[in-house]
Parts: sequence; structure tokens; C-alpha cells
Amino acid sequence: MNLEQFRRDYLQGGLRRNDLPNDPFALFAGWQQQAIQSGLLDPTAMVVASVDAAGQPSQRIVLLKNVDEQGFVFYTNYASRKAQEIAANAKVALLFPWHVMERQVRVSGEATKVDAAESAHYFAVRPRESQLAAWASPQSTTIESRQVLLDKLAEVRGQFGDAEVPLPPLWGGYRVIPHEIEFWQGGGNRLHDRFCYRRQPDGNWLIVRLAP
Repeated sequence: MNLEQFRRDYLQGGLRRNDLPNDPFALFAGWQQQAIQSGLLDPTAMVVASVDAAGQPSQRIVLLKNVDEQGFVFYTNYASRKAQEIAANAKVALLFPWHVMERQVRVSGEATKVDAAESAHYFAVRPRESQLAAWASPQSTTIESRQVLLDKLAEVRGQFGDAEVPLPPLWGGYRVIPHEIEFWQGGGNRLHDRFCYRRQPDGNWLIVRLAP
């Protein structure tokens, strides 16, 4: 397989400094909405990168479930690998890979747990089978077979019956509070447009252009 010839030019549009709002969350909201309206598959999918105690980075794809001026929220099992790594080192990175739109958004920041009330509110709107799966899966641990997981799911289903499924004690959200957000727009001849918002000590954002 020769991968050297796989390339394409990026011609959908550019990004100019005069078009940027002072607030990166305003720009992100616009791009996220456009990704949703474009019909892009999994438009809220993002890569979460964390680092373990030995300095080994790891990545996985999760779904963005909320964004506001505080940060970007996702949910997981608090005993999972990502959660254990975040407990040891709260510094994480996010990446939104919107290839079809020739865009990327990169976020650097620190992850902190959302409060239990916020986690419970989101958990309550999840599909019931997803709620049950959150109780059944010991995320990131070694299991002998898929059947073990299915058996545990059946056990949990019987345990709760038709009753409301409560928030598991080891399940909840993280909010990634950014100190840097980069917006990447593909450009012709690899002259991409990259603008980085860097949070300043006073809480305002400094906007700089980066070479592609």
C-alpha cells in the first residue's frame, strides 16, 4: 500500500482575523452548529487525550454533551482509564476533527468533575438501555468475554425492573476548562488558516495567527 499519493487540496474557504469574535466559545458554537446542519456523521464527536502517571498519552473518542463559557463537558465512568489518568494529571486535550468541512478545533485545558446534580440531570435523559449499560460495564477493566457483559446487563435489568434507573456512583461528567483553543481552516496549497485563542490572566483572550 502506497500512502504517499493520498492527498487533496483544501478549497472550501478561509479564515480571516477580522471575522473572528473576541470570544472563542462564540466561534465554536457557530462551527458546531454548522457541523450539525451539514449532516456530518457524529458532529459532536471529539478526541480526548490524557496522560498517565508514567507520561504515556492515550486517546479515545467521546461525545460532547454541553459547552458553555466555562468549558466542554463529556461523561464517562469515573473508574475508567481516562478517569484514572485525569485523577493523576488533570491536563487534557480535545480535538474536533470535522474533515468534511475542512476544519479542526483543538482545545488544551484542565478537566474537573461536574457536580452530581449536573451529572444526574444528563443521566436522566439518556436512553434507558444506555443507563443500564452504565451500571453493567466495568469500563476499561479486563473481562473474559462479551457474554460476561451481557450477563451483567441482564442482572442489572432484573435489579431495576421497571423502576427509574438512578445515577451510578462511579459515573458522571468532566468539564474541560480551556486555556487555549485553536481553530484550523484548510487552505489551498497547504496554506491553512490557524488562529489560536489564549486565555490571559485577566480572563480575556489573546488571538494569534499560527503558521500552517
